[in-house]
Amino acid sequence: MNVFENIPAELPGEIFEDIVNTSTIRIERIISKGHTTPTDEWYDQDEHEWVVVLKGEARIRFDDNDRELHLKQGDHLNILAHQRHQVSWTIPDQETIWLAVFYR
Repeated sequence: MNVFENIPAELPGEIFEDIVNTSTIRIERIISKGHTTPTDEWYDQDEHEWVVVLKGEARIRFDDNDRELHLKQGDHLNILAHQRHQVSWTIPDQETIWLAVFYR
């Protein structure tokens, strides 16, 4: 499988696809195109998440002091378990392809 293939022409919602899923690690491909997390919702995960933007751009906002990071192609970030965050913006005119690794 190629992470840049099989991308639908229309993306009414974000796509979340497991590439690997075991009892200790999960690797997920995420495809966004202008998608965001609703402003009143936060990700609050039991696992740590290492994420890299392979293509496109995005912004991730953290609940601590409303800190926001702008990620571009190649940028990566480690989000600790229970560090509340949300996707506040993804580039609207092209796909943003993420690779997320969830681990304990």
